[in-house]
Amino acid sequence: MVKQQIENETRSDKFKRIAAMRTQRILDDLRLLGNCANSSSYEYSDVAVSKIFVTIEKELKRVKASFNKPVREFDLT
Repeated sequence: MVKQQIENETRSDKFKRIAAMRTQRILDDLRLLGNCANSSSYEYSDVAVSKIFVTIEKELKRVKASFNKPVREFDLT
């Protein structure tokens, strides 16, 4: 897969572009995971479902915390 390079793209623009695509992919995958709740097609236990959501929530908290790191200031003098 070739990485898309956009001429004169700022770091902020790059973040917005990539984060939007990745967010959409996560939302799409969550909707697909929701399809597994169809009990006429799948069999699952409360324990199995709990493990899935504990894992997802743990990773979500970890990633969210990584965005709360203090911003470094640069001395431009």
